[in-house]
Amino acid sequence: MGLTEKEAAKRLKEEGENILSEGKRPGAVKIFIGQFKDVMVMILLAATVISVFLGEITDAVTIILIVLLNAVLGFIQEFRTEHTLEALKSMTAPTARCRRDGKLKEIEASRLVREDVIELEAGDRIPADCVVLKASGFYADESILTGESTAVQKNVENTSDTDNSLNKRNIVYCGTSAVKGNCTARVIATGKSTQMGKISELLTDIEKEMTPLQKRLAELGKVVALICIGVCIAVFTAGIIRGEDTFEMLMTGITIAIAAIPEGLPATVTIALALAVSRMMKMNALVNKLHSVETLGCASVICSDKTGTITENKMTVTEAFSGGLPYYFSGMGYRAEGEVTKGIDNASINPVTEKALSELMKCSVLCSTATIKTDKELRRRNRGAIKSSGEWQTSGDPTEIALLIAAAKIGVTAETLSSSNRRIEEYPFDSETRFMAVLIQTEASKRMYLKGAEEVIIPRCSRYMDEKGSIVPLTASMKKLISNQASDMSCRALRVLAMAYCDTDSLEPERGDLVFLGFMGMIDPPREEAKTAIRKCAAASVRTVMITGDHKNTAVAVAKKAGLLKGGLAMTGSELDKLSDEELDRVIGKYTVFARVEPVHKLRIVRSFKRRGEIVTMTGDGVNDAPAIKEADVGVAMGMTGTDVTKQAADVILLDDNLATLVNAVEQGRCVYANIRKFVRYLLSCNIGEVLTMFLGIIMGMPIILLPVQLLLVNLVTDGLPAIALGLEPPDSDIMSRPPRKSTDGFFSGGLMTKIAFRGILIGLSTLASFSMIMRMGGSVEAGRTAALITLVMSQLIHVFECKSETKTLFKINPFSNLKLVFAAAVSFAVLMAAVTVPQLSAVFSTVMLTSDQLLAAFGLSAAVPIISSLIKSIKRSPEAE
Repeated sequence: MGLTEKEAAKRLKEEGENILSEGKRPGAVKIFIGQFKDVMVMILLAATVISVFLGEITDAVTIILIVLLNAVLGFIQEFRTEHTLEALKSMTAPTARCRRDGKLKEIEASRLVREDVIELEAGDRIPADCVVLKASGFYADESILTGESTAVQKNVENTSDTDNSLNKRNIVYCGTSAVKGNCTARVIATGKSTQMGKISELLTDIEKEMTPLQKRLAELGKVVALICIGVCIAVFTAGIIRGEDTFEMLMTGITIAIAAIPEGLPATVTIALALAVSRMMKMNALVNKLHSVETLGCASVICSDKTGTITENKMTVTEAFSGGLPYYFSGMGYRAEGEVTKGIDNASINPVTEKALSELMKCSVLCSTATIKTDKELRRRNRGAIKSSGEWQTSGDPTEIALLIAAAKIGVTAETLSSSNRRIEEYPFDSETRFMAVLIQTEASKRMYLKGAEEVIIPRCSRYMDEKGSIVPLTASMKKLISNQASDMSCRALRVLAMAYCDTDSLEPERGDLVFLGFMGMIDPPREEAKTAIRKCAAASVRTVMITGDHKNTAVAVAKKAGLLKGGLAMTGSELDKLSDEELDRVIGKYTVFARVEPVHKLRIVRSFKRRGEIVTMTGDGVNDAPAIKEADVGVAMGMTGTDVTKQAADVILLDDNLATLVNAVEQGRCVYANIRKFVRYLLSCNIGEVLTMFLGIIMGMPIILLPVQLLLVNLVTDGLPAIALGLEPPDSDIMSRPPRKSTDGFFSGGLMTKIAFRGILIGLSTLASFSMIMRMGGSVEAGRTAALITLVMSQLIHVFECKSETKTLFKINPFSNLKLVFAAAVSFAVLMAAVTVPQLSAVFSTVMLTSDQLLAAFGLSAAVPIISSLIKSIKRSPEAE
């Protein structure tokens, strides 16, 4: 059975390796060159060339250093992400046990070829699409391909089958996991021909668009370019009108235009994004693409997978029915906590007196192949090496684990039963019979316990155990009560398992006349943090939409528990198929749950939301999610359960698979964009002030107000440090109470350009007034320039605190909420004072010591600017308050 090594080598050469095709990853050089494609960077490069031409070598060197700093920061972030993805991929590289030359060998999965025969057992990742040749209780988790959370049993049917279509019982699929049993299978498809490979190929058809921030920065670049051209033309025209030399005025116009460029802006944006990426990494969100940080901030729809993202991905027993009474279980997931209560009044119970419930739990433990261990047991076995995590350590089928944990809540465990109950024989669960049975040797006799679907177990029962432990006939009225209870649980999307027993000397799985013990209802519950995250999204006007491959009833029940289905509707994939794109666009806003969906449905849902102008975030873990993840404005992959294909398609990876982490990332994205607006406002206002000072000075026939070296000092130190510190502003307390900005909103929306221009004019006029006042007081030109420099820098340092808020005046802003900004302003002030008072530096910057009256005038004009600005803002707001 199987191929020879020679045959396999020939096929490998003809068909290629068993790997998924990847888009060629950009090399280090390409990543670095890509940092220079931004409009603002191109303007700065043009300014560098012009500065060299004009002989302004210092300016040219300064600008090129800033451009290189920006490029290096962006390169480091992207290059680090590429390596992180490679590390994640290497962690999941599989091997395969394959029969070659008649022997079972372990080889790299990439060397598998068609017709190879492989062996699979629980815990293996299936390395290729294969047809099943032999199977013994073999189950596979196919959720990464189908979204279905329940493991699928695989059977031997047509062993010559070569059709690897989805949802076939005799085919196992590449990338899925074996969860129970073992099987022998023959490879029928490898690499791109597998189902995983086919879905991966869909990704090549999807083109990524520019992010909102990239569009806004391109828009900003155009505005800056227009300002530069406008300044150059205005200065040149004014000089010609005044009779100045044409060439000299052209050079002067170009020089001032270059001064209008906020050189530090690209680097400051990159630093702000990189720092946000670092903060998000600490919150378990790995950002693949730098600009995705900000895009998250304007997300208006989050399309989330259900299993493991909104839910725990841990089945949990929440209810039981035994002895004619209902019982309720607290505690979620695998946490070693919770208690059991009884009846509608949730009365506490004494497990010793609850005979029927205790026997039900005994059955669930004995009729199981799963295991759970407490940390105490693990510490004992490992000499105390394991610390308590507050959770059970589990192994086996999730449904059986849930039953064992429920039993442990009343003290019934494998350890407490092992001394008086020994398993003799087992009849494994089968998808056809839908039950499991075990024969147990007790202290007194042999007993057969059964566990399975309630519609299979209950009809075979003629008696039941009542609350006190007595065996009584199963009357018609009791059967009706049991049926109603089971139906009620099923309607609430609980998975119901019934249990029974009978005393017998041999294992008789099909025997009737059973004693009914009860049944338990379980569900994969929503995460508590997911509920909080969904509420937080609602407050921020961000819609959360659940998209799952599970049944509609299950999806709706989970959505209700998670707080998602408040007035929203649910739609299945088959219902979606009946709608045209236009019809879907009209109604999609009414739906918050999409169930039984396939990859093509997810893609349609994302595209429909985008056509409606929404900024869409899509989460997922399986290969079936990858096309929709790539199509979304922000694609988010699960770090723990996600496949390599999904991670490569994603912009962000949630390392803890938690929806709450994504919502925190949205908050960080909003904060980043708000901070970018803050420092853009600051830098442009300052630059407009500088340009206006120089421009008006020329028009008015005054001496040059500020020398190039003084302007360089302002741009390098007093502009740069505070701007970077503004990028570190903490989120506003109400940032997640505001609706997301619209995709059509411009960068200067909300009157930002008016604020920038108005404040820049005030800075320019106050600087010019400072120069003029000192000259009128009989000061020298050097004194006038020193006073102008002080007024310009100080008015900018005061303005940086105004930029902390777009709505509050300076007097209502807490200056100490960002100590880094206070520090940056203090450093800038110290540099200014050093440039004026230290003799060696004053010689470099052509400054002089001022008299007390001159200093008072310079500082007074600096303070006048924010006072006037705040008064005007207050006057404008007072009619609105009325």
